[in-house]
Amino acid sequence: MDEKILSYLKTLKRRKTVTLGELEKLFSGDKEYEDFAKEINKLVQMDILKEVKKHGTNHKIIPLANTYRLNKYALKKVFIDEIQNMQLKISPHINLTVYLSLTEKQWEKDLPYIEKIDAYLKEKGLPKSTATSQERSYYLVGDEKWIDEGGGKKLLERLELWDKLKINNVPDPLMLAVNPQNFSYSVHRHLIVENKATYYGLLEELKNTQFTSLIYGAGWKIVSGIEALEKQLGLEDSEHILYYFGDLDFEGISIWYALSNKKLVKLAIEFYTSLLQKDYSKGKENQAKNKEALNDFLAFFDKEDQEKIKDVLQNGGYYPQEGLNKEELREIWRKIL
Repeated sequence: MDEKILSYLKTLKRRKTVTLGELEKLFSGDKEYEDFAKEINKLVQMDILKEVKKHGTNHKIIPLANTYRLNKYALKKVFIDEIQNMQLKISPHINLTVYLSLTEKQWEKDLPYIEKIDAYLKEKGLPKSTATSQERSYYLVGDEKWIDEGGGKKLLERLELWDKLKINNVPDPLMLAVNPQNFSYSVHRHLIVENKATYYGLLEELKNTQFTSLIYGAGWKIVSGIEALEKQLGLEDSEHILYYFGDLDFEGISIWYALSNKKLVKLAIEFYTSLLQKDYSKGKENQAKNKEALNDFLAFFDKEDQEKIKDVLQNGGYYPQEGLNKEELREIWRKIL
């Protein structure tokens, strides 16, 4: 069935009839008449179009009526059938029933997200542990802001998925180590690292730095937990400067980007430039790509490093934090500031 014809018929909300000339104009010569006639007759067989016989035909080899009456009920049934057929194909955890009473415009708006969520659930199933809205959003549709800012929560509620996805709205306390001798400083610097191995690799060096704390970001958890930093430290009236070092891959970049939308967070650039001297790894070709996050991230680097990062990421490569050993991590941190 030609979607162009159907889409046009759906726009004729206040009309009871449509002329053959209107339908012919939809194609402007890019469809053979015989094929066009078959599409029109198919709609007649489906009872979507009814010939207005008193207006006559076009007298061609395959005659078509000059005017057709619209059957709005049959047209609506096409939409209903589409939803019901989709329900049979998608994950059983997704319920599309609500769309039978919503507009087609809402369905068309939500459908790309429904397809992404369906692909995720078919591959991963329902989550067994809780996650922040940013993490869950990133893995479901590739946009960490979607649940909180892009209407994602409402869509998940429509699909009866919200309670099944174990989204934790209460952030975990920050996991951090402190350098008590720096508590008297007027400006407090904090280094956030994405992974546990890097955190422990730097832990013993904290006392030899100008930093007040070393924070284990635990992947996406840092994004919701960072708001508690000043309160946890009891330094709510002080100035704080945050630095971030994570895996140099699309997800690590997206975590930093989501974090930087909550607070001003600098890149711990010295770690990244050292990481770029190492061999990159392969195996993260399917990570969601956030172009805006990547562009903001690249702005911290010189042109040569920008091109290197883009080339590696576009070819499915990445640099894990673990590319720097304990001695390298500590030496780099000592030189910061």
